[in-house]
Amino acid sequence: MTGTAINPDDLPFENSFAELPPAFYTRLMPTPLPSPYFVAASDKAAALVGLKAAELATDDFVAVFTGNSVPPRAKPLSAVYSGHQFGVWAGQLGDGRAILLGELKGMAGPMELQLKGSGMTPYSRMGDGRAVLRSSIREFLCSEALAALGVPTTRALMVTGSDKGVIRETVETAAVVTRMSPSFVRFGSFEHWFYRDKPDELRTLADYVINTFYPELTAEENPYKALLAEVTRRTARLMAHWQAVGFMHGVMNTDNMSILGLTLDYGPFGFMEAFNSGHICNHTDQQGRYSYANQPQVGHWNCYALGQALLPLIGSVEDTEDALDAYRPEFAARLDDLLHAKLGLATTLESDRELFDAMFKLMQDSHVDFTLFFRQLGNLRIEDTGNDSVIRDLFIDRTAFDAWAVEYRQRLRLESRGDCERKAAMDLTNPKFVLRNYLAQIAIEKAQNKDFSEVARLLAVLERPFDEQPGNEQYAALPPDWASHLEVSCSS
Repeated sequence: MTGTAINPDDLPFENSFAELPPAFYTRLMPTPLPSPYFVAASDKAAALVGLKAAELATDDFVAVFTGNSVPPRAKPLSAVYSGHQFGVWAGQLGDGRAILLGELKGMAGPMELQLKGSGMTPYSRMGDGRAVLRSSIREFLCSEALAALGVPTTRALMVTGSDKGVIRETVETAAVVTRMSPSFVRFGSFEHWFYRDKPDELRTLADYVINTFYPELTAEENPYKALLAEVTRRTARLMAHWQAVGFMHGVMNTDNMSILGLTLDYGPFGFMEAFNSGHICNHTDQQGRYSYANQPQVGHWNCYALGQALLPLIGSVEDTEDALDAYRPEFAARLDDLLHAKLGLATTLESDRELFDAMFKLMQDSHVDFTLFFRQLGNLRIEDTGNDSVIRDLFIDRTAFDAWAVEYRQRLRLESRGDCERKAAMDLTNPKFVLRNYLAQIAIEKAQNKDFSEVARLLAVLERPFDEQPGNEQYAALPPDWASHLEVSCSS
């Protein structure tokens, strides 16, 4: 497609997933919402499929991306999958409130477009098939925020709303978020066929994923082992990215894990504020399975669940474990690279791990704001302690910070870069702006009163997280006292 205006009926959808056998999905139409309206769109996401945010605000596009009108070339469907939820086998799940329209080709290759909140499907179980404005805005903003941070993720094209009531903890209004990804196949998609003892379907799905998304693996002696190894590496790198920006997913079930190593299914997510390695962002997660500190090992556990599902294709336990062995070194190497960048270190020493560990202990003891600390760290000068007051005041135990800063400065003296060059590099990896819960809440409350301007303003800020953005300092501020009462759960 070109960047010129297009009639939504002319959207050139292709449908590779729909070409799989019927057992993999149910063909169905979205359920219309009454009087849908435009909430927000991402110009950067739209550009990936040759569209523009301005044209998405028209009534015809709102109808398509609410599910009230289906373009002729789309083949709407909901996919079946299963999964482990909170470590327990949950059996069949599937797209309970999402309908895939098809894929559009763009500058980054084909992207599937999926309507989340578009009505009940055969996989809804006891759900209503709807999404609410609150959670749709959160997913929209965070998808685009993580993309701007350089974290692998699905994207969010737009949000539409309707005044139709939806019951959660209270009565809320309905919304649909159109999300995009090269594929929405999950670890649980493979588990579904393994636990049903359907080897033919398992192989069909694996071949589809390899041929479509990992064609280079067809030349491998054991392409299924190679698939597991590559997905394991991608997942490990994703976990390192999450840890490095302080992102917590909240529901790392195997049905929420992307076969492409992308952040998938935004629910009760959160960005770390007052640092606590044991922080649980999901109010539903009473046992803390998906805490910040546990995310890397849960990512590894999920890869083992995928390995179990692929075992019949790989052929041996030894080969499966060999593929899974890629996780720990990949995670460690990627996180090490990211931490060195965050501290402005261009070289690596064995003693750096001690410096990092002492830093995180210091942050934990004083519950220092994660994002502010790393951003302010770039302002520290090697030979001048007189400008330390801003970062120093983040700490309860300022003397402990002073002692660590002495060690950090000694390490910086072993580098060849000066203060200005190092700060410039650190500012490219330590964001000034992240999607804090309270910022999302302010935008949501205005949107619930039909004022969508703050959603657009916040999106514009989050799309440039590393820039100083004079005039937008309030979006980088510590959360206000009232924000401490905000909670997100699996209904979010």
